[in-house]
Amino acid sequence: MSIESSPPRRAALSSWFPRGLTLLQEPSLNKGTAFTEREREVLGLRGLLPPHVCTQTEQVARVLENFRRLPSTLEKYIFMSALHDRNEALFFRVVIENTDEMMPIIYTPTVGLGCQQFGHIYQRPRGVFVTANDRGQVKNMLRNWPHHDVAMIVVTDGERILGLGDLGSNGMGIPVGKLALYTACAGVPPTQCLPVMLDVGTNNAALRDDPLYLGLAQPRLTGAAYDELVDEFIVAAREVFPGVVIQFEDFANHNAFRLLAKYRDRICTFNDDIQGTAAVAVAGLYSALRVTKRDLAQQRLLFLGAGEAATGIAELAVASMVADGVDEAQARRCCWLFDSKGLVVAGRTDLAAHKLPFAHEHAPLTDFAAAVRTLQPTGLIGVAAMAGSFTREVIEEMTRLNERPIVFALSNPTSKAECTAEQAYAWSGGRALFASGSPFDPVTFEGKTFVPRQGNNSYIFPGVGLGTIAVQASRVTDEMFLASARALAQQVTPQDLDQGSLYPPLRSVREVSVHIAAAVAEVAYAQGHAGIQRPADLAAHMRDAMYVPAYPVYA
Repeated sequence: MSIESSPPRRAALSSWFPRGLTLLQEPSLNKGTAFTEREREVLGLRGLLPPHVCTQTEQVARVLENFRRLPSTLEKYIFMSALHDRNEALFFRVVIENTDEMMPIIYTPTVGLGCQQFGHIYQRPRGVFVTANDRGQVKNMLRNWPHHDVAMIVVTDGERILGLGDLGSNGMGIPVGKLALYTACAGVPPTQCLPVMLDVGTNNAALRDDPLYLGLAQPRLTGAAYDELVDEFIVAAREVFPGVVIQFEDFANHNAFRLLAKYRDRICTFNDDIQGTAAVAVAGLYSALRVTKRDLAQQRLLFLGAGEAATGIAELAVASMVADGVDEAQARRCCWLFDSKGLVVAGRTDLAAHKLPFAHEHAPLTDFAAAVRTLQPTGLIGVAAMAGSFTREVIEEMTRLNERPIVFALSNPTSKAECTAEQAYAWSGGRALFASGSPFDPVTFEGKTFVPRQGNNSYIFPGVGLGTIAVQASRVTDEMFLASARALAQQVTPQDLDQGSLYPPLRSVREVSVHIAAAVAEVAYAQGHAGIQRPADLAAHMRDAMYVPAYPVYA
């Protein structure tokens, strides 16, 4: 059933329902030129709109015509942000029906540029900004949000935005974009989504000196004062929005791991950079292993990077192997990390706690190509935002060692990718099993066309959110992310694999999210975390809960 042919939903008009220009300025209610003659009469809109009553399909055509004539991705990002602020249902219909075209604009890679330019392109408020100066007032600030049914919060402090570093308050673009994907990819109703920026300052001197920077132009808050602000926010959010799921996003390593450890067993929360990235990467490994006909425990994975993403992926890979009966110590020996100082080995005294479980006995190595030659990995996973670090020498060595080398260049935006899809296929003679963090066009090599797909968290976190909310889960657990990885991999067809795609097409992401949400719910019931009686059909329950961006009938 198409969106426009969905059964019309009649909205109740109460005494406070907005009228006239006020209604046209409310994106969650606005239909623009699609208001009917009767609605225009009843709602005080007659004369405020052109006379032709448009269908939503006609509106979509107009949006796409204007979107496609724009010359740059940043202009397209601004255009879609303005549509989001003007007509929510139309925005989501455009995104849902044109996912491959819209996803790189409203999220990675263009959202990174949008964040860098945030203060220069700012138009309308979206979300809640909580600053270091607001301690003691956070609960009242959250109550200023107009929607009281919030079920999903994405919160950042802007210290590690994608691979771009400290963008301070500009990082608000990430929670806004992330929550747009919760709705577009998994149907979490937009009124249930709240972006939050914890603006604790920035150590980015260029931002502090920018006269158009909109955040606190002061050094970052640290230590006990920082923790007190985060804790006040957590307590306030759970009181104002009971049962809310809180996703930590783009926190720096030194805060990300400890905040997840502090709150994960106390509230319904997760860190997408650690757990969501892990699930999508492990799903890609499952798909690659369908081609190589090998088990995960037979792999040796070398990670370029040793932060949230790398250790999250490694931990979930270990959990997968242990679930299959492999000894944990043996499973950990399958995963090796390479950080800014070289190979992570047991003899180093400079290792953060999250790296220690993967610090194996080995001679020190400071050259990545030498590490590839020495360790002879079956797979490379790049998550260090070091552009071009998967060199021709590295890919050719991987191809010499493996019939089908696994090469995951997962850093984003595109400018931070370890290699391009074209490089991976050309340097491996078309043998690489490739996935990326940013989108790449199909590549034709020696007469064969490869269709690389993103190992993008948008395959995972929306379904996790939908499943958690739909069964009112009290916790989000690692087992849910492992189930998500398996559910995602199961949606990859033999036809996908034949063309080099380790993930399903993005156009099917809403159905993928249904399967992931059902898998998450299964774990919630098995672990005793679900808050409602088990539905007879979990997948049907998920579909019924999904938002559809069809216009309601007001009169």
